[in-house]
Amino acid sequence: MNVQTETVPAGFIELPFSGGEHFLSLTGPLWGKREKDKLVLGFRVEKRHCNVGGICHGGMLMTFADMQLGLGARFDSEEEFGFMPTVSMTADFLSPAPLGAWVEGRTDLLRSTRNFLFCQCIVSSNGSPAVRASGIMKSGGAPSAVKGLPNLRTLLK
Repeated sequence: MNVQTETVPAGFIELPFSGGEHFLSLTGPLWGKREKDKLVLGFRVEKRHCNVGGICHGGMLMTFADMQLGLGARFDSEEEFGFMPTVSMTADFLSPAPLGAWVEGRTDLLRSTRNFLFCQCIVSSNGSPAVRASGIMKSGGAPSAVKGLPNLRTLLK
């Protein structure tokens, strides 16, 4: 890999989701930063994220969009950080994310109710839109339900 594919853009910190025995420990590391009071997540496309065509697998991009939707909407809302299952999610694939690309996402919280967060996100690959996703996340999950889940508002001051 060259330097461009090994670096993480300025301002991002590694989020503590990589350890442990859960799905995100297999797909990470996941990086995050606060930008204008929004959560921006990112990851570098590695060979293990790619399909046989050498581009990021759609399943990895969906996983990333799911994280961006849930964490980004939670970041925007007044909700405490805790478990928040995805109720519904749709995605449109706009362009590929090749091996070595920096992928990042931004979420807009559209509406918050007592039980649900309605949101959308754009995931970009090297600055170009790659995925547009929308989702409905179930809110109200107790923070204690997820051991070790960081409060990203505190972590990304």
